[in-house]
This record gives sequence, structure tokens and C-alpha cells, in this order.
Amino acid sequence: MPQAPAGSRTLTVVRQRESLGAAADLDFALGLLQKVKTGSLGPTLRLYRPVPTVAFGQRDTHLPGFDAAARACRELGFEPLVRKAGGRAAAYHERTLVIDHLEPEADAIAGAKGRFSRFGELLAGALRDAGVEAGVGEIPGEYCPGEFSVHGSDPLIPERRIKLVGTAQRVVAGGWLFSSVIVVADSAPIRAVLEASYAALGLEWDPATAGAADDLVPGLDVDAVEAAVIAAYGRYAPLSYAEFPSLL
Repeated sequence: MPQAPAGSRTLTVVRQRESLGAAADLDFALGLLQKVKTGSLGPTLRLYRPVPTVAFGQRDTHLPGFDAAARACRELGFEPLVRKAGGRAAAYHERTLVIDHLEPEADAIAGAKGRFSRFGELLAGALRDAGVEAGVGEIPGEYCPGEFSVHGSDPLIPERRIKLVGTAQRVVAGGWLFSSVIVVADSAPIRAVLEASYAALGLEWDPATAGAADDLVPGLDVDAVEAAVIAAYGRYAPLSYAEFPSLL
């Protein structure tokens, strides 16, 4: 578990009570990163529950099936968007938790890979605290594959592993944004929209890798996972709390 570095600055936790809308939520995070870059915002942890969204990677837009994939998302009630970060399509909805972690840093590029490892372990630890057998590492056939994805294991069938957390990062001169999405509950719609999207894009994956934390720990909800995440970040840095309007 990451520990607070000596002399670390306080991390301000902000709960966004309602989604601003699929595109507006993503754009708001980028706006916060510009504030960090210019020094008008310090270390911040923004948490919110999004509306149904499929965030495509830039590479997805160059595939011949992208328009069909976007149509499939809309038909299933998910808003298709293209994110600035890399990777492949990822889906989320109201029973997921989005975490935007921003900090100013003079040489933000130098620590980019280390952040994926550090915060992947932090989030896996938070899920373990919530009762999930979680670990870090890509699992074969997962959607939006990544070296530092967080997965959960079925306690009854240990070889069954599902992806629970995807992470992405954006770095600018003077700061960074590390975004994470935890799929907590209601995995069926997410799996359905990913199956439709990836089929349209012509990308192979294993739908069995898509799931939610409550598939492994029945009854687990977003409130419990959010509390575990905040506690984990409290071991990373001193925390303070602010209301969402303070970010506007």
C-alpha cells in the first residue's frame, strides 16, 4: 500500500453528487488539469458516479466499424465518447465509481509509469479492504487491456478472474491527471454494450473478463467501495474535504 511521502501536501477529496453529463464529466476533468497546471488548484481527488458511457480510445476511431459501434452504444442506452487517453473502449454507468486524482508536479512525465503501478496497487488494496480478492495485472482476453488493470478473483473458482478497474493518465507540463473507473455492480449492461461495441470494431476479447465487484462479493455497493477508496488514499496522503462548487 502506498504510504504518504515525507512532507506530502494535503489531498482534497471532493464528492461530485450528480453527473454533469457524459461529455461534460470528461471535459471537467481536463479543465481541472489545466487549473493544476497553472497553479490555481492543488492536489485533488474527485469522485463521482457517471451516466452510462462508453469511452473509446483514439485508435478505435480509425477502425471501419467505429460508427456502427457508436450506434450500438446508443441503442443500448450508453453515450459513446472518445477520450484523450489511449486504450480501447471501456464502459461504465451509475453503479461504477470514477476517481480523478490530480496533482501538480514539475516533472510529471518522469513518474508516469510508476503511477500506474502505485495507484493500481492502492485501488487493489481498497477492494481487498472491501472484501474482494483483488490484484494488479492484465488478464488474458480482457477489454481495454492494460498492464496495470485491477482484477478480482472468484473465491470459489480462483482461476476465474474479472477486470474491475481500468486506469488512464494524462500528463501536462506541471501536473498530471490519473483517472480510474471501478465497476462495482450491475455488470450485465456493461458486458452487453462491450460485446456489441467490440464486435462492431472487429476486436477480439473474452466477455467472461467483464464483471463487477458484486459478482464476486454479493451485496457490495458503491458506497462501501467509495469509503474503502477514500481510506486507502488516506494512507497515501493527508486528506481534507471540500464541496463540489469549490472546483467551479
